[in-house]
Amino acid sequence: MNMNESRRRIVLCACAALAFGASLIAAGPATAQQKMKVAAIYTVPVEQQWVSRIHKALNAAVARGEIEYKFSENVSNADYERVMRQYAEQGNTFIIGESFAVEAAARKVAKDYPKVSFLMGSSGKPQEPNLAVFDNYIQEPAYLTGMVAGGMTKSNVIGMVGGYPIPEVNRLMNAFMEGAREVNPKVKFTISFIGSWFDPPKAKEAAFAMIDKGADVLYAERFGVSDAAKEKGKLAIGNVIDTQDKYPDTVVASALWNMEPTVDRALKAVKEGKFKAEDYGSYSTMKHKGSELAPLGTFEKKIPADLVKKVKDKEKAILDGKFTVKVNDAEPKSTL
Repeated sequence: MNMNESRRRIVLCACAALAFGASLIAAGPATAQQKMKVAAIYTVPVEQQWVSRIHKALNAAVARGEIEYKFSENVSNADYERVMRQYAEQGNTFIIGESFAVEAAARKVAKDYPKVSFLMGSSGKPQEPNLAVFDNYIQEPAYLTGMVAGGMTKSNVIGMVGGYPIPEVNRLMNAFMEGAREVNPKVKFTISFIGSWFDPPKAKEAAFAMIDKGADVLYAERFGVSDAAKEKGKLAIGNVIDTQDKYPDTVVASALWNMEPTVDRALKAVKEGKFKAEDYGSYSTMKHKGSELAPLGTFEKKIPADLVKKVKDKEKAILDGKFTVKVNDAEPKSTL
């Protein structure tokens, strides 16, 4: 091999190496771009019980390296449509949020962006071709926590503080009340709605008023109720999240909502190009692990053994399909 031929081969090899290196560099951004771009729109702080569960499920997908996730919190109803459109324009392929108070605006945006997949907390129906809906159908563990409350009250008066009397709240309260009545037919309820999704001081004051009426167990559908119970030495039942670690001597039991089954199913459908307008509500049920009764924790030994057995037996009956908790969306009424 002559000198010129050797030089030509060296140059060719160098060019090939450069080309290979360039291909690796190019592959980096391409791989990153394969992550799904996801956006969420919340009308309340992410600390609020309801949206915190969506936020948690999406952050889990981020930790797995599946998605890029952006969110806006405390978005006013008047600004919801603008934020929704902005995220759609920015190339997010999946947008999730709660559109209960802005149904018309959200559905209008979905129509204008048919290639974007939308999953909205909603009392309405899915909208073809790209708007699916979900809701917190956690009435099953709510029923179980009601059983706990009915068995733990000594005054036979339970106070219940809710945000608004809408189906999403009503069905949980009604299930809770039915569970309490199953173990304690004498129980009475005092019910109040504070007209806000996030106003702990107002919820706390409403709870104080119920304690003054004789309530010794409080249903904490909103933040602030457990604080009132703690201050007055009463018991509380949690909703959507478990706060027993913050109130170890107050929160007896909680009905947990797990959004992972809903969110993960939707993300998979979007990734596979199979996302469609459907109702994801059933994925919040215990059957799909979308909800559960929180561990009794600090109250494991404080709750009477016969009551714990009743609750566990009912839990098994629900999971085995032998007992169905009725969905009652009607506004619950005080019976005190």
